[in-house]
Amino acid sequence: MDRSTGPEETFVLAAFTVAVILGGANFLAVRFSNRELPPLWGAGLRFSLAAVLFVVIALSLRLVWPRGRELVLTVVYGLLAFALFYALMYWALVRVTAGVATVVMAVVPLVTLLLAAGQRLERLRGRAVAGSLLALTGLVWMALGSTEVVLPLTPLLAMLAAAICVGQSVIIGKRVSGNHPAMTNAVALVTGATALLLMSVVAGEQWALPRQTEVVWSLVYLVTLGSVGLFVLVLLVVRRWTASATSYMFVLFPVVTMGSALGWPTSR
Repeated sequence: MDRSTGPEETFVLAAFTVAVILGGANFLAVRFSNRELPPLWGAGLRFSLAAVLFVVIALSLRLVWPRGRELVLTVVYGLLAFALFYALMYWALVRVTAGVATVVMAVVPLVTLLLAAGQRLERLRGRAVAGSLLALTGLVWMALGSTEVVLPLTPLLAMLAAAICVGQSVIIGKRVSGNHPAMTNAVALVTGATALLLMSVVAGEQWALPRQTEVVWSLVYLVTLGSVGLFVLVLLVVRRWTASATSYMFVLFPVVTMGSALGWPTSR
């Protein structure tokens, strides 16, 4: 990240912190959503509603829609961050434990750093590599230290592909960070939601609106704070910080989730 200090850097650090809290809470909200909504349909519905909000915001602000290369990058950003990442993680999570998925999330900063260095967006510094490995080691110890771990090859490869998708999406988010976050998210979420809904159809999921009160409220949270709020904050942070520094929020998401879950009744 940049070393400058002042009100702007304080704001970005606050945005990073709030994004981590919102992202960690998302995992708990998705648990409620999945009780009634099939995962791909639930994600597609969530992102579709969030896309509508972003489009309304973009139109209200009279923002200019991206064209040419910027449009292509924004569409790819949506496919990686909102479609492929979610689909790959869901497929893997029905075959491995959440602890294993948490460890794979811890790989995201290192993957992002390597991808950014390979694309000449960042320099491969020893301190950054050491920090990524330290974060990975810490989360491995937290998630798997007291459990027996089985790592089936195919789900593991799927989760690693998901880590690459989200790492590359952060890099692309950096490249389009000059655009207004509302416009970037409007285009990206329309793209991601469309892809997820098509996957849902192929998977044979049944589409229905939620009826359970807790599922309705979880969806409301996921659409507003968990999507509109979080995705704007991510783009605001990556505009000021490097892609690899921004990606550390993906390491902290599971930490927030695990910490929050400790206070929840087991019946939930």
